[in-house]
Amino acid sequence: MPDRKIPAIMGTQHPDNANAPFWDTAQQPFISAYRETDEAFANYQVLDVDEYMWDWEGKHADAAVLDRLFSTHYDYFKEEQLGRDKFLTFRFPNIWEEKGYNLMQAMTAFLSSEDFAHDLGFDQRPLFEAILPMAQRADQILEMQLLFEKLATFKDTTFTPTEENKTYIEMIPLFEEFETQYHAPEILKEYLDLHEQHFGFRPKSLRVFLAGSDSALSAGFMSSIIGNKLALARLHQFAKEEGIEIYPISGTGSAIFRGGLSPLRVERYVREFAGVRTATVQSAFRYDFPLEETKAGIKYLKEHLPAAKPIEIDAADETVLSEIAQKSAAFYQDTLEQIVVDVQPIFKAFPKRRDRRQHVGFLGYSRSVDNVELPRAINFTGAFYSIGLPPEFIGFGRAYASLNDDQLAVLKRYYPSMQEDFNELSHYVNLDSLAILKTQSPAWAEVEEDINILKEAFDLKIGPETLAQEQHFEIASQVVQMKEGAPIAITALINRMAQLRHFLG
Repeated sequence: MPDRKIPAIMGTQHPDNANAPFWDTAQQPFISAYRETDEAFANYQVLDVDEYMWDWEGKHADAAVLDRLFSTHYDYFKEEQLGRDKFLTFRFPNIWEEKGYNLMQAMTAFLSSEDFAHDLGFDQRPLFEAILPMAQRADQILEMQLLFEKLATFKDTTFTPTEENKTYIEMIPLFEEFETQYHAPEILKEYLDLHEQHFGFRPKSLRVFLAGSDSALSAGFMSSIIGNKLALARLHQFAKEEGIEIYPISGTGSAIFRGGLSPLRVERYVREFAGVRTATVQSAFRYDFPLEETKAGIKYLKEHLPAAKPIEIDAADETVLSEIAQKSAAFYQDTLEQIVVDVQPIFKAFPKRRDRRQHVGFLGYSRSVDNVELPRAINFTGAFYSIGLPPEFIGFGRAYASLNDDQLAVLKRYYPSMQEDFNELSHYVNLDSLAILKTQSPAWAEVEEDINILKEAFDLKIGPETLAQEQHFEIASQVVQMKEGAPIAITALINRMAQLRHFLG
């Protein structure tokens, strides 16, 4: 057993909510950086989340978050201590991808919060670990620890000499792409060696974050879900071999393309991602369903995630799944490169939900596929749903059709919810929209082929069934017909469709 509580539920600031938060009296879906402290507390107190991510990557973050929480809710945190019962986990910026201004702010806030907690009489260090997004190499993980060590030492010797500040911080690498997820054990093996060389000991446990959104954005849904499963299996095997504990975190949104974790799919999630020890409940999960459904979903995850037996994949099946992932990524990327320009007006009209820094340029970074610049995963996902073409289909159908019987058997074995997922997705497909888009680019015929292959394979009923799905269908037709028109009008339609399907993107 670990010598600390491992959070089962991490609330995050991912801006994928269609509706206003339950705690916001103004009932506005946009959440300003200033209100995020209120949000964090509501998530602890009302939803009983174990952990809340405080995101410094590419967005504006309140450096006084701990001061505000402790000052405003002292009695609550005296009982539910941060760092022991509840957790606030900083997501640092990646200084290899964006300017490092935020990193110094985040680390300084980290250290000053420890002093404040001590002065208030708390006996627990409130912050002790942080996430490194887009981790690629072992030396990057260690470098963040070394930077913190230097800053903590400088602070203690220069500004506020105490014996309280710790110079050690635990890092949670966030692996986003298929290759880094697959090779996570090798990266972590090197990291453990580097860690021991510098600090003189090996960690007893590691938390490892696996992205579900950006991997789908860059390589497609089939590659992403396979990559997550391979990484989970390989990480748990690595833990056995190294004699340490591994506690995977899965970054999944409500859209199936982004992992498919919503209050209505908690059983599917535990089945598909067995071995995950911390689930991210993003904004749509928390705000786009009745409060009691959300709380029931969180309770189910807290009960079942810690006990779920991790996925096991033998070497032969691992090879097959890797080949399938590579094949599907090629189909997806080739088609996306040709059609993504037709969706640019929808990307530009996409509504904001958080205070973010500019995505591209001096302060930001962008993700791309074959040199085609892409928006953030939430905007990308929501834009394709808004034209009636869920992005899960892109490349999936042709990749599925290309598999032999043995490969199909392996895919179905490790993705048991596949038919169920596409049955749900089929009701958001708008073939009328697709017909219009095909006149703009012949590459949309490849998406039509994907849909037809899966329709036949899974006996899908393409098109709406419920009243909400019918309304979604009708609005998607409007969006495609007017997508070159007024962005404000398109934004309103995107918002309405998001409410109908219970997530923005």
